[in-house]
Amino acid sequence: MLEIERKFLVDSDAFKSLALAKHTIAQGYLNSHPERTVRIRIKGESGFITIKGKGDATGTTRFEWETEISLMEAKPLLALCEKGVIQKTRYEVPSGKHTFEVDVFDGENEGLVIAEIELSSANESFIKPSWIGKEVTNDERYYNAYLSRNPYSGW
Repeated sequence: MLEIERKFLVDSDAFKSLALAKHTIAQGYLNSHPERTVRIRIKGESGFITIKGKGDATGTTRFEWETEISLMEAKPLLALCEKGVIQKTRYEVPSGKHTFEVDVFDGENEGLVIAEIELSSANESFIKPSWIGKEVTNDERYYNAYLSRNPYSGW
């Protein structure tokens, strides 16, 4: 139940033509405390509840537990969430043996585009596409829970 993930800013929209899938996502937080977050997500026609712990010193590794819930369960739970529901479109973009999840944010976070890659170990190598920019893995400003409270438009 460990998530090993790195995050990057995205320099161009070249990834869109490479995407194998595209999903709309709405997500909110029942708890956005930095030590532990409880997230409700609606992705397409599916719902999810996720609990995440605080990241390690590098921001790369943290506890994550997620389970799918019905859309009928997810909608009222999303309505209970703290102020600042995140709206974004996620593109799944292959790169070598990995897939980058590229989030194009809407609403108060419009203009922000972040790519994430999940790894099997913190030191695992991967192919970094040309459209990938600065790494922001350990910058909490780019965590969705932070963005829900402090939107990108206000930076």
